[in-house]
Amino acid sequence: EVQLVESGGGLVQAGGSLRLSCVASGLALDDYIIGWFRQAPGKERDGVSCISTEYDSTWYADSAKGRFTISSDNAKNTVYLQMNNLKPEDTAVYYCAAAWDVTEQAMGTMKWGDYWGQGTQVTVSS
Repeated sequence: EVQLVESGGGLVQAGGSLRLSCVASGLALDDYIIGWFRQAPGKERDGVSCISTEYDSTWYADSAKGRFTISSDNAKNTVYLQMNNLKPEDTAVYYCAAAWDVTEQAMGTMKWGDYWGQGTQVTVSS
Protein backbone atom coordinates (compact mmCIF):
# COMPACT_ATOMS: atom_id res chain seq x y z
CA GLU A 1 0.00 0.00 0.00
CA VAL A 2 1.36 3.39 -0.98
CA GLN A 3 1.28 6.10 1.64
CA LEU A 4 2.50 9.68 1.57
CA VAL A 5 2.72 11.49 4.88
CA GLU A 6 3.40 15.20 5.03
CA SER A 7 4.72 17.10 8.01
CA GLY A 8 6.42 20.38 8.82
CA GLY A 9 3.59 22.81 8.38
CA GLY A 10 2.76 25.45 10.93
CA LEU A 11 2.30 29.11 11.67
CA VAL A 12 5.11 31.46 10.71
CA GLN A 13 5.51 35.19 10.27
CA ALA A 14 6.05 36.71 6.86
CA GLY A 15 9.68 36.41 5.90
CA GLY A 16 10.11 33.22 7.89
CA SER A 17 10.92 29.70 6.74
CA LEU A 18 9.47 26.23 6.96
CA ARG A 19 10.62 22.86 5.68
CA LEU A 20 7.95 20.43 4.65
CA SER A 21 8.65 16.70 4.52
CA CYS A 22 6.87 14.00 2.56
CA VAL A 23 7.70 10.48 3.66
CA ALA A 24 6.75 7.86 1.11
CA SER A 25 6.12 4.19 1.81
CA GLY A 26 5.18 1.45 -0.59
CA LEU A 27 7.03 3.02 -3.49
CA ALA A 28 10.57 3.86 -4.52
CA LEU A 29 11.28 7.51 -5.22
CA ASP A 30 13.47 6.52 -8.17
CA ASP A 31 10.38 5.33 -10.02
CA TYR A 32 8.06 8.26 -9.31
CA ILE A 33 7.73 11.97 -9.77
CA ILE A 34 7.00 13.58 -6.42
CA GLY A 35 5.41 16.97 -6.21
CA TRP A 36 4.03 19.55 -3.85
CA PHE A 37 0.67 21.15 -4.42
CA ARG A 38 -1.23 23.68 -2.35
CA GLN A 39 -4.80 24.74 -1.95
CA ALA A 40 -5.94 27.91 -0.25
CA PRO A 41 -9.52 28.31 0.99
CA GLY A 42 -11.89 28.97 -1.88
CA LYS A 43 -9.19 28.46 -4.50
CA GLU A 44 -8.18 25.67 -6.82
CA ARG A 45 -5.29 23.40 -6.06
CA ASP A 46 -2.07 24.63 -7.64
CA GLY A 47 1.21 22.91 -8.36
CA VAL A 48 4.17 24.34 -6.45
CA SER A 49 7.15 22.16 -7.30
CA CYS A 50 8.14 18.66 -8.32
CA ILE A 51 11.20 16.47 -8.58
CA SER A 52 12.27 13.42 -10.51
CA THR A 53 15.42 11.53 -9.72
CA GLU A 54 14.93 9.46 -12.88
CA TYR A 55 15.11 12.60 -15.04
CA ASP A 56 17.39 14.47 -12.61
CA SER A 57 14.98 17.33 -12.97
CA THR A 58 12.99 19.77 -10.89
CA TRP A 59 10.23 22.21 -11.67
CA TYR A 60 8.94 25.27 -9.81
CA ALA A 61 5.89 27.44 -10.17
CA ASP A 62 6.71 31.09 -10.78
CA SER A 63 5.46 31.88 -7.27
CA ALA A 64 8.02 29.47 -5.81
CA LYS A 65 11.09 30.30 -7.88
CA GLY A 66 13.89 31.81 -5.84
CA ARG A 67 12.17 31.10 -2.52
CA PHE A 68 11.40 27.38 -2.43
CA THR A 69 13.74 24.45 -2.93
CA ILE A 70 12.67 20.86 -3.49
CA SER A 71 15.00 17.99 -2.70
CA SER A 72 14.87 14.27 -2.12
CA ASP A 73 16.64 11.79 0.10
CA ASN A 74 16.08 8.45 -1.56
CA ALA A 75 17.68 6.58 1.32
CA LYS A 76 14.97 7.97 3.57
CA ASN A 77 12.30 7.85 0.85
CA THR A 78 11.58 11.46 1.71
CA VAL A 79 11.05 14.59 -0.34
CA TYR A 80 11.49 18.01 1.20
CA LEU A 81 10.24 21.46 0.34
CA GLN A 82 12.32 24.20 1.90
CA MET A 83 10.30 27.39 1.89
CA ASN A 84 12.04 30.67 2.61
CA ASN A 85 10.86 34.27 2.66
CA LEU A 86 7.30 33.11 3.14
CA LYS A 87 4.48 35.47 2.28
CA PRO A 88 0.87 35.60 3.50
CA GLU A 89 -0.24 34.45 0.03
CA ASP A 90 1.64 31.18 0.64
CA THR A 91 -0.98 30.27 3.24
CA ALA A 92 -2.60 27.01 2.16
CA VAL A 93 -2.83 23.32 2.80
CA TYR A 94 0.20 21.73 1.17
CA TYR A 95 -0.14 18.28 -0.32
CA CYS A 96 2.45 15.81 -1.48
CA ALA A 97 1.66 13.67 -4.51
CA ALA A 98 3.37 10.89 -6.43
CA ALA A 99 2.93 9.85 -10.03
CA TRP A 100 4.30 7.05 -12.14
CA ASP A 101 4.78 7.05 -15.89
CA VAL A 102 4.90 10.82 -16.34
CA THR A 103 7.21 12.11 -19.04
CA GLU A 104 9.78 14.76 -18.30
CA GLN A 105 7.88 17.10 -20.58
CA ALA A 106 4.70 16.59 -18.58
CA MET A 107 6.28 17.10 -15.17
CA GLY A 108 5.71 20.81 -15.11
CA THR A 109 2.07 20.60 -16.05
CA MET A 110 1.43 19.35 -12.51
CA LYS A 111 -1.66 17.65 -13.90
CA TRP A 112 -0.91 14.28 -12.40
CA GLY A 113 -1.08 12.45 -9.14
CA ASP A 114 -1.60 8.76 -8.58
CA TYR A 115 -1.19 9.00 -4.83
CA TRP A 116 -1.81 11.88 -2.41
CA GLY A 117 -1.00 12.67 1.16
CA GLN A 118 -3.41 14.10 3.69
CA GLY A 119 -1.90 17.58 3.62
CA THR A 120 -0.22 19.89 6.09
CA GLN A 121 -1.39 23.40 6.91
CA VAL A 122 0.93 26.34 6.32
CA THR A 123 -0.17 29.69 7.69
CA VAL A 124 1.87 32.83 7.14
CA SER A 125 0.93 35.87 9.17
CA SER A 126 1.63 39.41 8.03
